[in-house]
Parts: sequence; structure tokens; C-alpha cells
Amino acid sequence: MPVGLDDYLKFNAEALKLRSYRQELIASNIANGDTPNYKAVDIEFAQALRAATEHPAVGAAGGAAAAAPDLLYRTPAQSSVDGNSVEMDAERAKFADNTVRYEAAMRFLSGQLRTLLSAVQGQ
Repeated sequence: MPVGLDDYLKFNAEALKLRSYRQELIASNIANGDTPNYKAVDIEFAQALRAATEHPAVGAAGGAAAAAPDLLYRTPAQSSVDGNSVEMDAERAKFADNTVRYEAAMRFLSGQLRTLLSAVQGQ
């Protein structure tokens, strides 16, 4: 069965979308580090990527929208007096790690697009 353009790009495109979404979540956690009773959230990236690539995209012929990833509440290693579950050092480390992985996903997707462009141009 031939692979369509959407299928070719889907994995890295979905990874990029999820990395971006996760970056927003982590940034929100960091921004709310001093907010009483704020609960830090995240997603299980591998599970979300698997779900996103297994289900048809919105607008696909006969396809349904893929569900948004489930938000998971973080359990802090040490509880705080004000009920906030943000651990700044852990959040910063997750932010940095996700940034590197976002950039890698961007490079992979960019490489795929360059390969397709070369094929179309006959180079």
C-alpha cells in the first residue's frame, strides 16, 4: 500500500505539536510556581504521541478528531505549605529537556521536507 504525504510527515509533525503543547504546560507550571494550591501538570509524551499517530486527524476522510492528551498532575517529592506542587528545579530541567527534544523534532521534520523538495525538484 503506498504511503501518502500525510503519512510520511505525520509522526514528526505530531511529535512537534505535542512537544509544543508540553512546553506550554511546563512554562505554565513555572509561571505559577508561587501560586497557592496550583497543581503542576504534564502529559505522558510517549502515550500521547502513540495515540496521535494511531488515530485519523481532524478533517480526514471519514476520520474523527484525535483526543487531546490527558493531563497528569505531578506528585511533588516534598509537599509545600501553600499546597503548590511546582518544584522549580524539576520544572526547569523538564523545560530544558523538552526544548532540546522540540528542536530535534523540528530538525527531523525540516529534513523530511527538504527531502521531499529535492524529490519534487528532481535533484
